[in-house]
Amino acid sequence: QVQLVESGGGLVQAGGSLRLSCAASGRAFSRYGMGWFRQAPGKEREFVAAIRWSGVTYYTGSLKGRFTISRDNAKNTVYLQMNSLKPEDTAVYYCAAASRREPTDYSDTRGYDYWGQGTQVTVSS
Repeated sequence: QVQLVESGGGLVQAGGSLRLSCAASGRAFSRYGMGWFRQAPGKEREFVAAIRWSGVTYYTGSLKGRFTISRDNAKNTVYLQMNSLKPEDTAVYYCAAASRREPTDYSDTRGYDYWGQGTQVTVSS
């Protein structure tokens, strides 16, 4: 069983920055694939970014350059640095872990075994 706890969300003005954190339980964290997804009201959950156990990263095209995913295996934590935030980035952001097998498609929610409870990010114009 893996528990994921997100933090770092909040209210920020357009153009501002936030750093989300996701703390994971489990001794094998360094071997997990980790992802960030988001869900805006009335919309489906969408892929934001992911990082493999090796450190290779993936981003949804429209966010690359503004968002950066990273991990600290010593702290069992994955981060999402979000810069130049826009009102359309407003959503609940979820952390996800692929603990049993490496996803064939990191952008697919079905590749992940565990999810956090989500953290709200609100960007005001």
